[in-house]
Amino acid sequence: MSRIGKLPIAIPAGVTVTVSPENMVTVKGPKGELCQQVNPVIAVSVEDGICHVTRPNDEKETRAMHGLYRALINNMVHGVSEGYKVTLQLHGVGYRVEMAQVPNTLNFTLGYTHPIFMQLPKEVKVETKTERNQDPLIMMECADKQLLGQICAKIRTFRKPEPYKGKGILFLGEVVRRKAGKSAAK
Repeated sequence: MSRIGKLPIAIPAGVTVTVSPENMVTVKGPKGELCQQVNPVIAVSVEDGICHVTRPNDEKETRAMHGLYRALINNMVHGVSEGYKVTLQLHGVGYRVEMAQVPNTLNFTLGYTHPIFMQLPKEVKVETKTERNQDPLIMMECADKQLLGQICAKIRTFRKPEPYKGKGILFLGEVVRRKAGKSAAK
């Protein structure tokens, strides 16, 4: 039995989980509504405020899907009840971010010859914070963990953290493993 898959999912107050006959799991809560299509081999049942994910056999593919769908449903329940928050930090001289005139659009200045504009989905709440002598911060909040992760990955591609000076877009608290430059070879 999958260690992850066999764990029950506790459904907090204010959150409803429904399973359609086509195995579409819908989770509604105070932060929004999320849906996930579950493979027909995996059975999802909800009773007494607890969601169970079960599998019929021990085939390799079924075992893999068992833990996967349990984790996805758990992430959806957590997302609609509490939400997910990520903070990114722009570390580098002259690196800036600000909200553009268009709603939910970020304007990045990252040392290129042009500014970078990024339109965010309406599900993501974003806030920027810039203080004197501090790295600019981007605080994002969303109910969908997967969407938030994709957005963070896309933002990080604008300036990946580099190991020589440590500049780039980092998660708050992330430590970049530094390398010695050419002068250390002498």
